[in-house]
Amino acid sequence: MKPTVIVCKDSTSASREVADRMTNALIENPRTVLGLATGGTPIETYRFLVDDYRAKKVDFSKGTSFNLDEYIGLSGDHPQSFRHFMREYLFDRVNFRAEKTFVPSGLAESPEQHAIEYEKLIADAGGIDLQLLGIGHNAHIAFNEPGSSKDSRTRVVRLTSSTIEKNSRFFDRIEDVPRAAITMGIGTILEAKQIILLAMGADKAEAVRRSIEETPCDEVPASWLQLHSGVIFVLDEAAANRLGSH
Repeated sequence: MKPTVIVCKDSTSASREVADRMTNALIENPRTVLGLATGGTPIETYRFLVDDYRAKKVDFSKGTSFNLDEYIGLSGDHPQSFRHFMREYLFDRVNFRAEKTFVPSGLAESPEQHAIEYEKLIADAGGIDLQLLGIGHNAHIAFNEPGSSKDSRTRVVRLTSSTIEKNSRFFDRIEDVPRAAITMGIGTILEAKQIILLAMGADKAEAVRRSIEETPCDEVPASWLQLHSGVIFVLDEAAANRLGSH
């Protein structure tokens, strides 16, 4: 099956579309379990969510969140950790209860055991209701790089050189970028009840096209989203410009 595709005029309207869907989910069910992403893509979406909270449109106090991934070796207060990112852009700006916001620990004594425990936390919360994703230039989702199985679970992964290079813009030096991470697996992501993938910019257009139009395979991790009946790709016009008739 092909995902639903929504093409918006620009990145701002695409971000607004996603924020509206997340806000509406929390309005309909204040106990919604959100799956959250980091990186440049969701920043404007989170700003809109903060605006909605300040306008008293949405309440996060009964919600729960699980982030997709975290660098191994970084503490939650490290400026480049994903926990720090989430606090900066969302958690500290709305009324989420801190104990209901889950991000993998980059300093777990046994990252492999921690990954198993993170899976259990998700299951104990009843699973993820709405998962937000971005997409990498090589069509990775979370840190599921090309070669990731559709059945993969939360686990320790080595980052590819291309991902390290892309993420080096957030660090002082490329040598400072961690080489491994804990990430939700594709199988974990596919268990979410609804999935929204947000992609913006012409540089993401080929990854988007391959993910939607090619036969699902391990080499195009986001293509496995075609197996899920509740996936929506929200794109700006630039990210959609290589699609066929969608």
